[in-house]
Amino acid sequence: MATTPISIADYASLESAEGLNDLNSSARNSQASVQVQALLKLREMILAGELAPGARIAELSIVDKLGFSRTPIRAALMRLEQEGLLDALPNGGYSIKTFSELDISEAIELRGTLEGLSARLSAERGAPPVVLNEARECLRAIDGVLTQPALDDAAFSQYVTLNARFHVLLSEMAGSAVIGKELERVSSLPFASPSGFVVAQANSPKARDMLIVAQDQHWQVLDAIERREGSRAEALMREHSRMAQRNLREAMQSQSLDQVPGVRLIRKRN
Repeated sequence: MATTPISIADYASLESAEGLNDLNSSARNSQASVQVQALLKLREMILAGELAPGARIAELSIVDKLGFSRTPIRAALMRLEQEGLLDALPNGGYSIKTFSELDISEAIELRGTLEGLSARLSAERGAPPVVLNEARECLRAIDGVLTQPALDDAAFSQYVTLNARFHVLLSEMAGSAVIGKELERVSSLPFASPSGFVVAQANSPKARDMLIVAQDQHWQVLDAIERREGSRAEALMREHSRMAQRNLREAMQSQSLDQVPGVRLIRKRN
């Protein structure tokens, strides 16, 4: 029976069960890495408008376009359907989903509701000190960004990164896998993430002022969680999402909407 040649290093590893496990683990990690790459590339293409909104896409056509095998492409398509970017068609394949302004508004509302619940549970159950410390450091870093009298593109990019990190930490504080999973799902929509419309406001004269108000809300909700004030923490997060709703309305009326990832998925009003 033919065998596959292995290197001396691999042979030494195979002499122990640990070595075999390491090789198996390496293979699994490599496969997972390919699946992540396929997912990210396909999501990027959809949000950039490279695949026409509403168009039907088939697994084989994406395989040919991206150069990945069918397995990671199939996994990516299924994940994007779960995220809400694709609709599964009855006869096979998927279509790229489009969104109305109401859809986006409701997604933001849902995120605010889930984050409010998560904040309340964090306060009532007691958030882990380690996560609280990380959240504090994150907010201090945002404070540093906002000390600048005018924010350039680099500062906005830094804010978006730190803001996303803070919201992830807020989710972790509740210790709820169920809520965390649902938050991750709704936030994966291009318009419902905590920083979904921040970039669109970058050139607005009052952009920095809005971020300062949002940052004050960040500190207030963290204070409420530390003081074990569940109702206050929940109300603050619900109010925090209202700012995203206002940003949505202003962005839809501005000329800077093209800066928002996924803007081509928004159905224009007749």
